[in-house]
Amino acid sequence: MDREEKDIILEKMMIEYGNELVRLAFSYVKDPEIAKDMVQNTFIKCYKSLDSFRYDAQIKTWLYRITINECKDYLKSWNYKMVQVRSFINETTRSILPSPEKTVIDKYNNEEMKENIFSLPKVYREVIYLYYYESLKTDEISSVLDISINTVKTRLRRGKQRLESVIREAEFYGR
Repeated sequence: MDREEKDIILEKMMIEYGNELVRLAFSYVKDPEIAKDMVQNTFIKCYKSLDSFRYDAQIKTWLYRITINECKDYLKSWNYKMVQVRSFINETTRSILPSPEKTVIDKYNNEEMKENIFSLPKVYREVIYLYYYESLKTDEISSVLDISINTVKTRLRRGKQRLESVIREAEFYGR
């Protein structure tokens, strides 16, 4: 495959899957700019490996797998851990003396459902996100996450149960 063909294929993939991949990356890293960086890294890896892609899987699931691995690598990185430490220190400082304006803004800016989903453990959050937000089938999720279909179904069921109890609790306490 020559460079021009690779460029065309990559451009088509970026147009078709770019936004989906950014949303997927965001579900892991929870920062829009870092999510975009993760997707950029995904497309760079994709471009470099395009010649060796065997078409055993769909390109979409291949891109999802690369994106998830990029995000997981980032979340294990020293840089991320330092950002988390700084964030924790800033949050702790702010929680001691929160401003009334910040409290009001935070209350109205939160999207409760997304917040509830992000409160779930990662194993449930990722399958729920891929299933409901990215509309992947269970077999596609299985391929992307490299787990069995039955594990996907179990995590979906348990994730939905946990999400339901979180929502009921929030309604009960009037959040």
